[in-house]
Amino acid sequence: PRYRPDWASLDARPLPAWFDQAKVGVFVHWGVFSVPAWGSEWFWWHWQAEHRADYERFVQRRYPPDTAYTDFAPRFTAHDFQPREWARLFQRAGARYVVLTTKHHEGFTNWGSPVSWNWNSLDTGPHRDLVGELGQALRESNIRYGLYHSLLEWFNPLYLADKESGFKTQNFVLKKTMPELYDLVLKYKPDLIWSDGDWEAPESYWNSTSFLAWLYNNSPVKDTVVVNDRWCNNCSCHHGGYYNCADKYKPGTLPAHKWEMCSSIDKLSWGYRSNMNIAELMDEASIIEELVQTVSFGGNYLLNVGPTKEGVIVPIFQERLLALGRWLDTNGEAIYESKPWRVQMENSTDTVWYTSKGPVVYAIFLIWPQGNVLELSSPTPSPATQVSMLGFAGTLKWQKSPGKGLVITLPYMLPSPLPPQSGWTVKLEGVK
Repeated sequence: PRYRPDWASLDARPLPAWFDQAKVGVFVHWGVFSVPAWGSEWFWWHWQAEHRADYERFVQRRYPPDTAYTDFAPRFTAHDFQPREWARLFQRAGARYVVLTTKHHEGFTNWGSPVSWNWNSLDTGPHRDLVGELGQALRESNIRYGLYHSLLEWFNPLYLADKESGFKTQNFVLKKTMPELYDLVLKYKPDLIWSDGDWEAPESYWNSTSFLAWLYNNSPVKDTVVVNDRWCNNCSCHHGGYYNCADKYKPGTLPAHKWEMCSSIDKLSWGYRSNMNIAELMDEASIIEELVQTVSFGGNYLLNVGPTKEGVIVPIFQERLLALGRWLDTNGEAIYESKPWRVQMENSTDTVWYTSKGPVVYAIFLIWPQGNVLELSSPTPSPATQVSMLGFAGTLKWQKSPGKGLVITLPYMLPSPLPPQSGWTVKLEGVK
Protein backbone atom coordinates (compact mmCIF):
# COMPACT_ATOMS: atom_id res chain seq x y z
CA PRO A 1 0.00 0.00 0.00
CA ARG A 2 1.00 3.64 -0.48
CA TYR A 3 1.06 5.59 2.74
CA ARG A 4 -0.48 9.05 2.84
CA PRO A 5 1.18 11.90 4.76
CA ASP A 6 -1.35 11.74 7.61
CA TRP A 7 -1.26 9.89 10.93
CA ALA A 8 -4.24 7.65 10.22
CA SER A 9 -2.42 6.17 7.24
CA LEU A 10 1.12 6.16 8.71
CA ASP A 11 0.06 4.64 12.02
CA ALA A 12 -1.53 1.73 10.16
CA ARG A 13 1.85 0.58 8.81
CA PRO A 14 2.86 -2.75 10.35
CA LEU A 15 6.06 -2.53 12.39
CA PRO A 16 8.86 -4.53 10.71
CA ALA A 17 9.17 -7.80 12.66
CA TRP A 18 12.90 -7.53 13.36
CA PHE A 19 12.36 -4.80 15.96
CA ASP A 20 10.09 -6.78 18.28
CA GLN A 21 12.35 -9.82 17.95
CA ALA A 22 15.53 -7.86 18.78
CA LYS A 23 14.54 -6.85 22.36
CA VAL A 24 17.98 -5.49 23.36
CA GLY A 25 19.77 -2.41 22.03
CA VAL A 26 22.58 -0.05 23.03
CA PHE A 27 22.15 3.74 22.87
CA VAL A 28 25.23 5.97 22.36
CA HIS A 29 25.19 9.70 23.27
CA TRP A 30 28.29 11.31 21.77
CA GLY A 31 28.95 14.87 20.65
CA VAL A 32 30.56 18.20 21.53
CA PHE A 33 28.94 17.89 24.99
CA SER A 34 31.45 15.06 25.58
CA VAL A 35 34.19 17.72 25.79
CA PRO A 36 33.15 19.58 28.98
CA ALA A 37 31.91 16.12 30.08
CA TRP A 38 30.13 17.65 33.05
CA GLY A 39 26.51 17.96 34.19
CA SER A 40 24.85 16.36 31.19
CA GLU A 41 24.52 16.45 27.42
CA TRP A 42 22.33 19.55 27.95
CA PHE A 43 25.48 21.43 28.98
CA TRP A 44 25.12 24.26 26.43
CA TRP A 45 21.49 24.92 27.36
CA HIS A 46 22.06 24.96 31.13
CA TRP A 47 25.09 27.21 30.66
CA GLN A 48 24.00 29.69 27.96
CA ALA A 49 20.18 29.65 28.00
CA GLU A 50 19.51 29.16 31.72
CA HIS A 51 22.79 30.74 32.94
CA ARG A 52 22.98 28.26 35.77
CA ALA A 53 25.59 29.38 38.28
CA ASP A 54 27.16 25.92 38.64
CA TYR A 55 27.74 25.73 34.87
CA GLU A 56 29.11 29.27 34.69
CA ARG A 57 31.50 28.51 37.55
CA PHE A 58 32.61 25.30 35.87
CA VAL A 59 33.55 27.11 32.64
CA GLN A 60 35.29 29.97 34.47
CA ARG A 61 37.43 27.55 36.45
CA ARG A 62 38.38 25.25 33.61
CA TYR A 63 38.55 27.32 30.44
CA PRO A 64 40.03 30.65 29.29
CA PRO A 65 37.86 33.79 29.65
CA ASP A 66 35.47 34.39 26.70
CA THR A 67 35.25 30.66 25.97
CA ALA A 68 32.27 29.91 23.73
CA TYR A 69 30.59 26.50 23.33
CA THR A 70 31.87 26.35 19.74
CA ASP A 71 35.44 26.37 21.15
CA PHE A 72 34.82 22.85 22.47
CA ALA A 73 34.40 21.36 18.98
CA PRO A 74 38.14 21.15 18.07
CA ARG A 75 38.67 19.25 21.35
CA PHE A 76 36.11 16.63 20.31
CA THR A 77 38.91 14.57 18.75
CA ALA A 78 37.70 10.93 18.68
CA HIS A 79 41.44 10.07 18.69
CA ASP A 80 40.81 6.65 20.25
CA PHE A 81 37.57 5.81 18.44
CA GLN A 82 37.77 2.25 17.10
CA PRO A 83 34.40 1.40 15.58
CA ARG A 84 35.19 -2.31 15.25
CA GLU A 85 36.03 -2.50 18.96
CA TRP A 86 32.73 -0.79 19.78
CA ALA A 87 30.86 -3.22 17.55
CA ARG A 88 32.57 -6.18 19.22
CA LEU A 89 31.68 -4.83 22.67
CA PHE A 90 28.03 -4.26 21.70
CA GLN A 91 27.84 -7.75 20.22
CA ARG A 92 29.24 -9.26 23.41
CA ALA A 93 26.68 -7.18 25.37
CA GLY A 94 23.91 -9.04 23.52
CA ALA A 95 22.71 -5.97 21.60
CA ARG A 96 20.77 -6.70 18.42
CA TYR A 97 20.67 -3.01 17.47
CA VAL A 98 22.65 0.14 18.29
CA VAL A 99 21.39 3.74 18.15
CA LEU A 100 23.98 6.54 17.72
CA THR A 101 23.34 10.27 18.16
CA THR A 102 23.92 11.72 14.69
CA LYS A 103 22.95 15.17 16.02
CA HIS A 104 21.81 16.25 19.48
CA HIS A 105 20.01 19.53 20.29
CA GLU A 106 23.36 21.36 20.03
CA GLY A 107 23.16 20.91 16.24
CA PHE A 108 26.67 19.46 15.77
CA THR A 109 26.45 16.59 13.28
CA ASN A 110 28.55 13.42 13.58
CA TRP A 111 28.73 13.17 9.80
CA GLY A 112 29.59 15.67 7.07
CA SER A 113 26.15 17.22 6.82
CA PRO A 114 26.05 19.50 3.75
CA VAL A 115 23.80 21.95 5.65
CA SER A 116 25.80 22.18 8.89
CA TRP A 117 28.71 24.25 7.66
CA ASN A 118 31.77 23.97 9.92
CA TRP A 119 29.65 22.48 12.71
CA ASN A 120 30.14 18.82 11.84
CA SER A 121 32.63 16.02 12.49
CA LEU A 122 34.27 16.22 9.06
CA ASP A 123 35.05 19.96 9.06
CA THR A 124 36.14 20.20 12.69
CA GLY A 125 36.96 18.01 15.70
CA PRO A 126 37.52 14.41 14.62
CA HIS A 127 37.65 15.16 10.86
CA ARG A 128 35.95 11.78 10.47
CA ASP A 129 32.55 10.45 9.43
CA LEU A 130 31.59 8.96 12.79
CA VAL A 131 28.11 7.90 11.64
CA GLY A 132 29.49 6.09 8.59
CA GLU A 133 32.39 4.40 10.38
CA LEU A 134 30.26 2.97 13.18
CA GLY A 135 27.60 1.91 10.68
CA GLN A 136 30.09 -0.09 8.65
CA ALA A 137 31.49 -1.83 11.74
CA LEU A 138 28.01 -2.72 13.03
CA ARG A 139 26.93 -4.12 9.67
CA GLU A 140 30.05 -6.31 9.58
CA SER A 141 28.95 -7.64 12.99
CA ASN A 142 25.37 -8.15 11.81
CA ILE A 143 23.95 -5.62 14.27
CA ARG A 144 21.10 -3.35 13.15
CA TYR A 145 21.89 0.37 13.00
CA GLY A 146 19.69 3.13 14.38
CA LEU A 147 20.24 6.87 14.02
CA TYR A 148 19.15 9.29 16.73
CA HIS A 149 18.39 12.74 15.29
CA SER A 150 17.08 15.87 17.02
CA LEU A 151 14.53 17.87 15.02
CA LEU A 152 15.31 21.11 16.87
CA GLU A 153 18.57 22.97 17.53
CA TRP A 154 18.57 25.18 20.62
CA PHE A 155 20.58 28.10 19.26
CA ASN A 156 20.21 27.87 15.48
CA PRO A 157 19.18 31.38 14.27
CA LEU A 158 16.80 29.89 11.70
CA TYR A 159 15.07 27.86 14.39
CA LEU A 160 14.90 30.81 16.78
CA ALA A 161 13.32 32.97 14.04
CA ASP A 162 10.72 30.28 13.26
CA LYS A 163 9.96 29.99 16.97
CA GLU A 164 9.58 33.78 17.19
CA SER A 165 6.97 33.59 14.40
CA GLY A 166 4.96 31.11 16.47
CA PHE A 167 6.18 28.41 14.03
CA LYS A 168 4.29 30.05 11.16
CA THR A 169 7.55 30.15 9.14
CA GLN A 170 9.49 26.96 8.36
CA ASN A 171 12.92 28.11 7.24
CA PHE A 172 14.75 25.90 9.71
CA VAL A 173 12.79 22.79 8.75
CA LEU A 174 13.20 23.38 5.00
CA LYS A 175 16.88 24.34 5.11
CA LYS A 176 18.20 22.20 7.95
CA THR A 177 16.06 19.50 9.60
CA MET A 178 14.57 17.86 6.53
CA PRO A 179 17.67 18.00 4.27
CA GLU A 180 19.60 16.27 7.07
CA LEU A 181 17.01 13.55 7.62
CA TYR A 182 16.86 12.75 3.89
CA ASP A 183 20.68 12.82 3.73
CA LEU A 184 21.00 10.37 6.66
CA VAL A 185 18.54 7.92 5.11
CA LEU A 186 20.03 8.04 1.60
CA LYS A 187 23.64 7.92 2.79
CA TYR A 188 23.47 5.37 5.63
CA LYS A 189 20.24 3.40 5.02
CA PRO A 190 19.44 3.06 8.74
CA ASP A 191 17.30 0.29 10.22
CA LEU A 192 15.83 2.72 12.75
CA ILE A 193 15.31 6.47 13.11
CA TRP A 194 15.15 7.63 16.72
CA SER A 195 13.62 11.09 16.47
CA ASP A 196 13.79 13.62 19.32
CA GLY A 197 13.58 17.38 19.91
CA ASP A 198 9.95 17.41 18.80
CA TRP A 199 8.26 18.95 21.82
CA GLU A 200 8.10 22.66 20.97
CA ALA A 201 6.23 22.61 17.66
CA PRO A 202 3.30 20.87 15.94
CA GLU A 203 3.49 18.35 13.11
CA SER A 204 2.45 21.07 10.61
CA TYR A 205 5.75 22.82 11.40
CA TRP A 206 8.03 19.77 11.28
CA ASN A 207 6.57 18.22 8.08
CA SER A 208 7.01 14.88 9.84
CA THR A 209 4.15 13.13 8.06
CA SER A 210 5.51 14.02 4.60
CA PHE A 211 8.93 12.71 5.57
CA LEU A 212 7.50 9.47 7.00
CA ALA A 213 5.33 8.92 3.93
CA TRP A 214 8.46 9.19 1.76
CA LEU A 215 10.35 6.94 4.17
CA TYR A 216 7.67 4.22 4.02
CA ASN A 217 6.86 4.55 0.30
CA ASN A 218 10.01 5.45 -1.62
CA SER A 219 13.12 5.36 0.56
CA PRO A 220 15.79 2.65 0.18
CA VAL A 221 14.77 1.28 3.60
CA LYS A 222 10.99 1.46 3.14
CA ASP A 223 10.36 -2.19 4.08
CA THR A 224 12.75 -2.52 7.03
CA VAL A 225 12.98 0.87 8.74
CA VAL A 226 11.46 1.40 12.17
CA VAL A 227 10.76 4.80 13.77
CA ASN A 228 9.76 5.96 17.25
CA ASP A 229 7.03 8.40 18.31
CA ARG A 230 8.79 11.79 18.71
CA TRP A 231 7.71 13.63 15.58
CA CYS A 232 5.63 16.53 16.94
CA ASN A 233 4.60 18.17 20.20
CA ASN A 234 1.70 15.77 20.83
CA CYS A 235 2.96 12.64 19.06
CA SER A 236 4.59 10.86 22.00
CA CYS A 237 2.68 7.70 22.91
CA HIS A 238 0.18 8.43 20.08
CA HIS A 239 1.80 8.50 16.64
CA GLY A 240 4.77 7.07 14.79
CA GLY A 241 6.15 3.52 14.80
CA TYR A 242 6.83 2.10 18.23
CA TYR A 243 6.33 4.25 21.34
CA ASN A 244 8.99 5.69 23.70
CA CYS A 245 6.39 7.82 25.53
CA ALA A 246 9.05 9.34 27.84
CA ASP A 247 12.65 8.73 28.84
CA LYS A 248 12.94 5.74 31.20
CA TYR A 249 9.22 5.00 30.68
CA LYS A 250 7.83 2.14 32.79
CA PRO A 251 4.20 1.32 31.94
CA GLY A 252 3.34 -0.93 34.92
CA THR A 253 0.89 -2.99 32.83
CA LEU A 254 1.03 -4.53 29.36
CA PRO A 255 0.67 -1.77 26.73
CA ALA A 256 -1.40 -2.46 23.61
CA HIS A 257 1.29 -0.97 21.34
CA LYS A 258 4.93 -1.94 20.77
CA TRP A 259 7.20 0.22 22.92
CA GLU A 260 10.79 0.73 24.00
CA MET A 261 12.32 1.69 27.33
CA CYS A 262 15.49 3.76 27.05
CA SER A 263 17.67 3.82 30.13
CA SER A 264 21.20 4.97 30.94
CA ILE A 265 23.94 3.24 32.95
CA ASP A 266 24.80 6.68 34.35
CA LYS A 267 21.59 7.53 36.18
CA LEU A 268 22.25 11.30 36.02
CA SER A 269 23.23 11.79 32.38
CA TRP A 270 23.12 10.36 28.87
CA GLY A 271 26.40 11.99 27.80
CA TYR A 272 29.75 11.15 29.44
CA ARG A 273 30.57 12.86 32.76
CA SER A 274 34.18 12.76 33.90
CA ASN A 275 33.12 13.22 37.54
CA MET A 276 30.55 10.43 37.83
CA ASN A 277 30.91 8.09 40.81
CA ILE A 278 29.96 4.45 41.26
CA ALA A 279 26.85 5.18 43.36
CA GLU A 280 25.41 7.12 40.40
CA LEU A 281 25.65 4.13 38.05
CA MET A 282 23.23 1.26 37.59
CA ASP A 283 24.60 -2.04 38.86
CA GLU A 284 24.26 -5.34 37.04
CA ALA A 285 21.21 -6.45 39.05
CA SER A 286 19.22 -3.27 38.30
CA ILE A 287 20.07 -3.46 34.59
CA ILE A 288 18.83 -7.06 34.42
CA GLU A 289 15.73 -6.20 36.44
CA GLU A 290 14.85 -3.35 34.04
CA LEU A 291 15.45 -5.55 31.01
CA VAL A 292 13.28 -8.38 32.37
CA GLN A 293 10.39 -6.11 33.39
CA THR A 294 10.52 -4.31 30.04
CA VAL A 295 10.49 -7.49 27.94
CA SER A 296 7.73 -9.08 30.06
CA PHE A 297 5.58 -6.07 29.23
CA GLY A 298 6.36 -6.47 25.51
CA GLY A 299 8.96 -3.69 25.31
CA ASN A 300 12.49 -3.41 23.93
CA TYR A 301 15.32 -2.32 26.23
CA LEU A 302 17.73 0.35 24.96
CA LEU A 303 20.65 0.83 27.38
CA ASN A 304 22.76 3.98 27.02
CA VAL A 305 26.49 4.66 27.34
CA GLY A 306 28.26 7.99 26.77
CA PRO A 307 31.75 7.70 25.27
CA THR A 308 34.53 10.19 26.09
CA LYS A 309 35.55 12.95 23.69
CA GLU A 310 38.37 10.65 22.52
CA GLY A 311 35.89 7.91 21.67
CA VAL A 312 36.53 5.60 24.62
CA ILE A 313 33.70 3.69 26.29
CA VAL A 314 35.09 3.75 29.82
CA PRO A 315 35.85 0.37 31.47
CA ILE A 316 33.02 0.61 34.05
CA PHE A 317 30.48 0.96 31.20
CA GLN A 318 32.16 -1.92 29.35
CA GLU A 319 31.97 -4.02 32.49
CA ARG A 320 28.23 -3.37 32.86
CA LEU A 321 27.58 -4.16 29.18
CA LEU A 322 29.62 -7.38 29.36
CA ALA A 323 27.76 -8.45 32.53
CA LEU A 324 24.48 -7.97 30.65
CA GLY A 325 25.90 -9.99 27.75
CA ARG A 326 26.96 -12.87 30.02
CA TRP A 327 23.48 -12.96 31.53
CA LEU A 328 21.94 -13.04 28.05
CA ASP A 329 24.31 -15.83 26.96
CA THR A 330 22.55 -18.00 29.54
CA ASN A 331 19.05 -16.52 29.65
CA GLY A 332 18.64 -15.00 26.17
CA GLU A 333 16.29 -17.79 25.09
CA ALA A 334 13.67 -16.24 27.43
CA ILE A 335 14.29 -12.74 26.01
CA TYR A 336 15.01 -12.66 22.25
CA GLU A 337 12.00 -13.32 19.98
CA SER A 338 9.83 -13.81 23.08
CA LYS A 339 6.24 -12.60 23.49
CA PRO A 340 4.42 -11.46 26.63
CA TRP A 341 2.57 -14.31 28.33
CA ARG A 342 -1.03 -14.12 29.62
CA VAL A 343 0.42 -13.09 33.00
CA GLN A 344 3.39 -10.72 33.12
CA MET A 345 4.40 -11.10 36.76
CA GLU A 346 3.68 -13.43 39.63
CA ASN A 347 0.69 -12.03 41.60
CA SER A 348 2.20 -11.39 44.98
CA THR A 349 5.61 -10.21 43.86
CA ASP A 350 7.54 -8.23 41.31
CA THR A 351 10.51 -10.58 41.54
CA VAL A 352 9.13 -13.22 39.15
CA TRP A 353 8.40 -12.23 35.54
CA TYR A 354 7.06 -14.22 32.60
CA THR A 355 7.78 -14.37 28.88
CA SER A 356 6.73 -16.99 26.33
CA LYS A 357 7.53 -18.53 22.95
CA GLY A 358 4.70 -20.52 21.41
CA PRO A 359 3.64 -23.09 24.04
CA VAL A 360 6.79 -22.61 26.15
CA VAL A 361 6.61 -20.34 29.20
CA TYR A 362 9.66 -18.80 30.89
CA ALA A 363 9.60 -17.67 34.53
CA ILE A 364 12.49 -15.33 35.30
CA PHE A 365 13.08 -14.89 39.03
CA LEU A 366 15.27 -12.04 40.27
CA ILE A 367 15.88 -13.24 43.84
CA TRP A 368 16.95 -16.77 44.67
CA PRO A 369 14.24 -18.26 46.91
CA GLN A 370 14.99 -19.48 50.43
CA GLY A 371 15.39 -23.23 50.70
CA ASN A 372 15.92 -23.47 46.92
CA VAL A 373 12.18 -23.88 46.37
CA LEU A 374 10.39 -21.72 43.78
CA GLU A 375 6.61 -21.44 44.02
CA LEU A 376 4.69 -20.29 40.95
CA SER A 377 0.94 -19.79 41.21
CA SER A 378 0.23 -18.53 37.68
CA PRO A 379 1.05 -21.52 35.43
CA THR A 380 -1.31 -24.51 35.48
CA PRO A 381 0.67 -27.77 35.24
CA SER A 382 -0.41 -30.95 33.44
CA PRO A 383 0.84 -34.56 33.63
CA ALA A 384 3.09 -33.71 30.65
CA THR A 385 4.72 -30.70 32.34
CA GLN A 386 8.51 -30.54 32.15
CA VAL A 387 10.62 -28.01 34.04
CA SER A 388 14.23 -27.12 33.32
CA MET A 389 16.54 -24.21 34.13
CA LEU A 390 18.44 -22.24 31.49
CA GLY A 391 22.18 -22.81 31.87
CA PHE A 392 21.63 -25.99 33.91
CA ALA A 393 21.64 -29.48 32.40
CA GLY A 394 18.77 -31.87 33.03
CA THR A 395 15.23 -31.39 34.30
CA LEU A 396 14.07 -30.12 37.69
CA LYS A 397 11.73 -31.86 40.12
CA TRP A 398 8.36 -30.21 40.59
CA GLN A 399 5.00 -30.92 42.15
CA LYS A 400 1.53 -29.46 41.97
CA SER A 401 0.96 -26.89 44.69
CA PRO A 402 -1.82 -27.41 47.20
CA GLY A 403 -3.54 -24.28 45.86
CA LYS A 404 -2.87 -23.82 42.17
CA GLY A 405 0.35 -23.66 40.23
CA LEU A 406 3.51 -25.61 40.93
CA VAL A 407 6.41 -25.90 43.35
CA ILE A 408 9.85 -26.35 41.79
CA THR A 409 12.95 -27.69 43.51
CA LEU A 410 15.91 -25.67 42.24
CA PRO A 411 19.48 -26.90 41.94
CA TYR A 412 21.53 -26.55 45.13
CA MET A 413 23.48 -23.29 45.27
CA LEU A 414 26.77 -22.94 47.15
CA PRO A 415 26.26 -21.17 50.47
CA SER A 416 27.05 -17.46 50.47
CA PRO A 417 26.45 -14.78 53.10
CA LEU A 418 24.65 -12.69 50.47
CA PRO A 419 21.63 -13.83 48.50
CA PRO A 420 22.81 -13.99 44.88
CA GLN A 421 20.86 -11.49 42.86
CA SER A 422 20.78 -11.17 39.10
CA GLY A 423 18.10 -13.37 37.67
CA TRP A 424 17.59 -16.99 36.63
CA THR A 425 15.11 -18.60 34.27
CA VAL A 426 13.02 -21.72 34.58
CA LYS A 427 11.59 -23.06 31.34
CA LEU A 428 8.11 -24.55 31.63
CA GLU A 429 6.81 -26.93 28.96
CA GLY A 430 3.33 -28.40 29.02
CA VAL A 431 1.73 -25.73 31.23
CA LYS A 432 -1.26 -23.50 30.60
